[in-house]
Amino acid sequence: MTDEETGSEATSGGDESAPPEVDHESELPEDHPRYQSLLTRHRIEEGVERGITSTQGLIAEGRGEAFDYLLGEETLPSADAAARAAAAHLLLAEHPVLSVNGNVAALVPGEIVALADATGADIEVNLFNRSEERMAAIAEHLREHGADEVKGLAANARIPGIAHERAKVDADGIGAADVVLVPLEDGDRAEALGELGKTEIVIDLNPLSRSPRMAAVPIIDNIIRAVPNVTRHARSLSDASREELVRVLQEFDREAALREAERAIREGDLE
Repeated sequence: MTDEETGSEATSGGDESAPPEVDHESELPEDHPRYQSLLTRHRIEEGVERGITSTQGLIAEGRGEAFDYLLGEETLPSADAAARAAAAHLLLAEHPVLSVNGNVAALVPGEIVALADATGADIEVNLFNRSEERMAAIAEHLREHGADEVKGLAANARIPGIAHERAKVDADGIGAADVVLVPLEDGDRAEALGELGKTEIVIDLNPLSRSPRMAAVPIIDNIIRAVPNVTRHARSLSDASREELVRVLQEFDREAALREAERAIREGDLE
C-alpha cells in the first residue's frame, strides 16, 4: 500500500522500500518480503499519475498499510468468513452494486470486474474528489480491464444527508441498489446508505472505523486480498439454493469478526 516516504519507513523498517525506477509492476521482485506492499504502492502511484487516484488517496493508503502490517499482511479466518457472507449477500440481492473510488480503481480494477461478473452486480464510480475528468478516467480504466458498463457518470440521484460529492449517484445504480459493496474507508456515506435501508458490505483495514461498524458485513482485510476472496466464494456458492445462502448469512457473526480483527491488531505477533 502506498504511503509517503516517512510512512513507508515507519511500516516497513525503512530498508525495504520499492525500487526507485519501476515503470511496470512486473519489474517488482516477487521474492521481495514486502512484495504485496510494493505492488499496491506502485499501483496507487500509477493511479495518481493517470488521474485516477487523488493525492489524498496516498494518505489513506498509507494509513491502511499500517493496519495491514499489524495484521501480518494476511487474511484472518474471520475476514474469510466475512468474504463468504458478502458473496452470499451479493448473490441473494435483487440489485447489487459495487462502488468504486480512485484507490479501488487503481488497486483492483480487474478484480472488481471479475466480482461483478460472478455476482451480476453493477459497477458504479463514486468519488469524494469528483471531477468529470477523474470520473471519465476511472470509467475508461475499468473498461480497459473488462467492464461492459460503468455507472456513476449520470449522477441523476442523490443520497440524502450528504453535502459533498459522494452524494451524487445514478438512480438506476446505487440509488436503486439493495446491496452495496463499499470498499475502503467511507464512514459518512456508509451511514447514509444504511439509513436508506441498503445492506452494506465494507472492506476496511481499520476495525474501529465507522464504515465497518455500520456494515452488515465488515471485511477487515486488504482490498487486494478481499475482493478476489469474495469472488472465489461467489463462484463456489453460485449453485447454492436460497436456503443455503441464507444459512451462510445466519452463521456469520459480524461482532465477532470485528473483535477478532481488533484483537489481532492489538496483540498480533509481528515476528
